[in-house]
Amino acid sequence: MEMIPANRLQKLPPYLFADLRRKIAEKRRLGVKVITLGIGDPDYPTPDPVLRELVRAIADPNDGDRHRYGCDAPVADLSRAIRDFYRRRYGVSLSDDQIAVTSGSKDAIVQFCLGILNPGDLGIAPQPGYPTYNIGHVFCSGQTHYVPLRRGNGWLVDFKEIPEDVAREAKLLWINYPNNPTTAVATPDFFKEAVEFGRKHNILICHDSAYAENTYDGYKAPSILQVPGAEDTAVEFYSLSKGFNMTGWRVGCVVGNTPAVKALKLVKDNIDNGMLRAIQFAAVKALDSMESIVPAINSVYQRRRDMVVSALEQAGWPVEKPKATIYVWAPTPEQYNGSSAAFAEDLLEKAGLVVTPGRGYGVTGDGYYRISLTYPDEVIKEALDRIMTVAGKK
Repeated sequence: MEMIPANRLQKLPPYLFADLRRKIAEKRRLGVKVITLGIGDPDYPTPDPVLRELVRAIADPNDGDRHRYGCDAPVADLSRAIRDFYRRRYGVSLSDDQIAVTSGSKDAIVQFCLGILNPGDLGIAPQPGYPTYNIGHVFCSGQTHYVPLRRGNGWLVDFKEIPEDVAREAKLLWINYPNNPTTAVATPDFFKEAVEFGRKHNILICHDSAYAENTYDGYKAPSILQVPGAEDTAVEFYSLSKGFNMTGWRVGCVVGNTPAVKALKLVKDNIDNGMLRAIQFAAVKALDSMESIVPAINSVYQRRRDMVVSALEQAGWPVEKPKATIYVWAPTPEQYNGSSAAFAEDLLEKAGLVVTPGRGYGVTGDGYYRISLTYPDEVIKEALDRIMTVAGKK
């Protein structure tokens, strides 16, 4: 018998980070001492208060439900912690029917699409942007219209660049600020414009807020739900992965528009069984302790950000110092004529260094590459030396 995979798999582009991992493994197999600044996975451990709560909860002899499906024995305090967090952090009041607890953001994005899109439906995604938005559309047999992000517009979505026929047809629009990969940040006025655009065209605005807590120099990222009436046309994806050093824990939430949240919950009821209760208790601890644990995490990234930006500027490359995220978005050296793929290939072949080419996030990302700050200082310093050597700056 010949097994024929689903046609939709043929429509998936090569997944950027899977491709990076494959290249790293191949070079290491050949004996190359590869170092990478390619993937945003924190190198520091999850904060101790969160770890202690996990251990307490998983060993609690009085919790007879600690081994059960998370959906059968949900931790009621987690919904409370999300509500309290949004009230403290943003001044936003949420009801329980506006909250869906998720296994991080990546899974939630695809599950959300399954609850919203029908085959043939159109979604709008930014480019450069997180590949999973389009992947969610593909798994629903939907279509993607890409709206370009441009440096001249601060890497913000320009709603005037979305054609009228696309706006009439589209069912949802993804935005992401603080932005991956460009590190751009959005103002409350931008979110107000997004909400007005969604309301005018009956488009659900989906704000991916995965980097909201990774902010520097006094900047605080706003929430789209702070816009009056946003809950009528917007949802927000929040994740504990990057802000709390909890990538592998897979904890997050989707909040906002009630019918959209309800659709996601229905999908989740049918295809997943929730998360371990001990992880839910630990997530409560993280959210309740945000003000005391996040600053220490950000101090590490800010130090590394300054180190990277200073080195690149000294080499003659103009780099905007990011106010947020765990990345630096840098222009490729001029001798590469804007080809981020050629530069990344040279770094790997000549220096055993992996960075993420901007072209991997879409055509409008070409001419840039992304450096992740989630590696030890000494690794980043060595990587910078290799970049300078390949680019002829040493």
